[in-house]
Amino acid sequence: MGKSHIRHLLAGAALAVGATLALGQSAWAADIKIGFITPLSGPIASQGIPFSKGMAAGQKYVSEVNGRKIEFIQLDDASDPSQTARNARKLIDEDKVDVIVGTGGVPGAMALASIASEAKLPLVSFTPLFLSGDKAAWSVTTAQPASLMIDAVVDHMKKDGVKTIGYIGFSDSWGDLAYNTLLKSAEGAGMEVVTNERYARSDTSVTGQALKIVAAGPDAVIGGTAGTPGALPYLALADRGYQGAIYGTHGIINPDFIRVAGASAEGLLAPTGPVVVADQLPDSHPSKVVAAEFAAAYEAANGEAPKDAFSAYAFDAWKVIADAAARVPADMEPGTPEYRAALRDAIFETKDLPVTHGVLTFKPGSPYGADDRAAVMVKLENGNWVLQ
Repeated sequence: MGKSHIRHLLAGAALAVGATLALGQSAWAADIKIGFITPLSGPIASQGIPFSKGMAAGQKYVSEVNGRKIEFIQLDDASDPSQTARNARKLIDEDKVDVIVGTGGVPGAMALASIASEAKLPLVSFTPLFLSGDKAAWSVTTAQPASLMIDAVVDHMKKDGVKTIGYIGFSDSWGDLAYNTLLKSAEGAGMEVVTNERYARSDTSVTGQALKIVAAGPDAVIGGTAGTPGALPYLALADRGYQGAIYGTHGIINPDFIRVAGASAEGLLAPTGPVVVADQLPDSHPSKVVAAEFAAAYEAANGEAPKDAFSAYAFDAWKVIADAAARVPADMEPGTPEYRAALRDAIFETKDLPVTHGVLTFKPGSPYGADDRAAVMVKLENGNWVLQ
């Protein structure tokens, strides 16, 4: 993408954002502070680093709302949910942030949701969440619900005549969520899940689990995994000569997964957001224009083109916050409980907001805002994701 084209896209994005923002607040207005937590180190850093780049793209895309600058304070949680919690309390108590964004991995994101509810400030995650009651009153996510994505996988399996499914996933809340969702979807489609193998994100081998799956002989195998640790099952299954179809979740859509999994993942099918195959989408898709704006902002911020899905989820989180902040009364002061509550209310009033991963409409009682436009099926062919 040429520099002149990037400037053109950024200028267009700025005009589009400016049309919805009531600018003109005095220069002394307090900044809107985002506390951003992401795993820049540890087992899921392959997700966390792209998230960081996506936030930088968001700031390049729109950095001011109602005359107030939007700034973010970034902390590394090292892929450790306990560190996630410590970081969140620092951001809230010491830095006085107005909203939190983060983190990679469901366990850490769930910890953030608890703290956000307790502190009464909004959380915009980019990770699947399962919340109810008071905890659902302060948190949203730009990620698709697991049911939407796994239903897309099961629909594809059904069309291909799959009857039995082997499952292997993380031994944590994401692995549980993916498995339980798969069970429900598969039952409705007349399929049987014949294995439930698990491993820790920090494990270096899943040979035993792969042997059990091969012995069960399922028509297809799906991994309830994410990032580079998600490559282990496919490597092990290939080593054991598994010949059935292989599937994944949207948690593995990044270049590092492809690099680590190599030839073992050739032909893998997975659900993802439309941004991953934006150039293959019809012009009528609501994410096509936003994906181009994202790519331009990402390249301007990071000096390279985006190659993953994770950074786009973080960009969408920034877009949600900027859009909501524009609808908070201009006389409300950031850094106050009143501003946090108003920002939360505005986030939940978000309606038909086009983002890189579809269109978001939030409502109280659920952290999810995505609909069917947020899911497409892709196939890994020669190291590239191809729209199915």
